[in-house]
Amino acid sequence: MNTAAVIAALELPAGARVDRRVPKTLLVEHGAPTAADKRRINEGIEEVHWVATLKPTTIGVPALRDDVREYLEIAVLSVALRAEAKTERLAELIHRAVPYPVFLLVAEGARLTLSLAHKRRSQGEAAATVLDGELVAATLLTASAPDGHQSSFRQALSLAHQPRVDLYLLYQGWIDTLLALLAARVTGHFVVPASPDQAATRREALRDCARLDTEIARLRAVAAKEKQVPKQVALNLELKRAEAARAAALARL
Repeated sequence: MNTAAVIAALELPAGARVDRRVPKTLLVEHGAPTAADKRRINEGIEEVHWVATLKPTTIGVPALRDDVREYLEIAVLSVALRAEAKTERLAELIHRAVPYPVFLLVAEGARLTLSLAHKRRSQGEAAATVLDGELVAATLLTASAPDGHQSSFRQALSLAHQPRVDLYLLYQGWIDTLLALLAARVTGHFVVPASPDQAATRREALRDCARLDTEIARLRAVAAKEKQVPKQVALNLELKRAEAARAAALARL
């Protein structure tokens, strides 16, 4: 999958398209809290493209306004990076810089990353927005993602398949779809969460699986080098507990 294929999979109406370049200076002004971040944007980003704006007048989905958040529109952006740019940090800076939730595609050579992140009202600054939780992100061009999963993912991305109650739930639908891809890489099955609670459980289980995979690998490496039998026994018991916890997390996916 490349940027054009993902955008095509969204099946956006023509009236929502913007197709305009965004000056990097806007990101520097609004999304770079430190001098180091300003350098990352200036040196790491080749081009920012504003693909589309999704709002009630362009896609027929109502806005959401409540005490926590205001979803008046969703921005679809594509970004081309230069070699060796810090993809994860730059994606976070872009999400922070734009006052609306962003469907963000970041391309670095053959690598394409999709990230999404909810926004909420800032509690300390009037009229400002902040990220509401961590970014949900996945690399779409990778050997660890079988084509069958990416094919199912591409079909599930269509705007027509997302909730249309309001823009918040529509955006959550894309987050759920991305979580389904991440889960499929672990379970082998692509299934979109059926409810917000199921999506939250899946997200937590994915974090647990990743953490436990790292811990299991560490324990195996330590156990392989350990010469004392009592310590080997203790490490094997710890390894079994970690493997059991990983199996439980996998079951929640």
